[in-house]
Amino acid sequence: MQHEPFTALAAVYDAIMADVEYDHWADFVLTYARDGGLEPAGASALDLACGTGGFTRELLAAGLDVTGLDGSAAMLTEARRRVPGVDFVAGDLRDFELGRRFDLVTCVFDSLNNLLTPAELAQALARCRAHLAPGGLLAFDVNTRLGVRELWEDDAVEGVAPLAGGGEVHYHWSHHHDPAADLGVVQAFCRVLGEDGETQEFIETHRERGYDPADLEPLLAGLDFARFEIVEYPDYAPPTADTPRVWVFAWAPGGDT
Repeated sequence: MQHEPFTALAAVYDAIMADVEYDHWADFVLTYARDGGLEPAGASALDLACGTGGFTRELLAAGLDVTGLDGSAAMLTEARRRVPGVDFVAGDLRDFELGRRFDLVTCVFDSLNNLLTPAELAQALARCRAHLAPGGLLAFDVNTRLGVRELWEDDAVEGVAPLAGGGEVHYHWSHHHDPAADLGVVQAFCRVLGEDGETQEFIETHRERGYDPADLEPLLAGLDFARFEIVEYPDYAPPTADTPRVWVFAWAPGGDT
């Protein structure tokens, strides 16, 4: 019943996450990009930790030439089915090398929080910087330490979601904070009822480390960005001590930013 993270979950991920506002996030990122002089139409984009392609699809719809990268073969299988025509590749955020640079590099939905040490996060940010074209923009979000400690009200979410091919998935995800390791731990339980009446159950355990602006700033400052900003969604306001998730925008040198 116990599976590795983002394996069994891939088949039901889109059903459970149907309400995620990928379109609003894309507008948020692309508005910032346009304000900085980066026009999406015809630009190249690399969507890291793309999962099943929810955010990738929004970038594609905005006219970008998109490549998606993820470390889960199961999630990439769903992405290729869901967003045909996009080049989806397997890769690790800490050491990927694609041999080209992009105008826009994105990593959304707190994916970088899955890197459990500052050293791993630093590796990933360095790979992002190496894949930015001159004047290119890196955009990502992370849960703060507060956001990881207090992920959900009552530390659980549950529900029932219909599956595209018939049947439904019942899910109960519980969260706790491990103070010794300073990690958030989510146990994701799913019961999948197939159209044929067959039932499957699985559990995946996911861990996240929270990163505050004070953790991010020295890492970004050491990567030769022309400038960077850490803001709140959706109004680009400076974060406060109570901000559960921050967005980072960092420009590579060489453009009119």
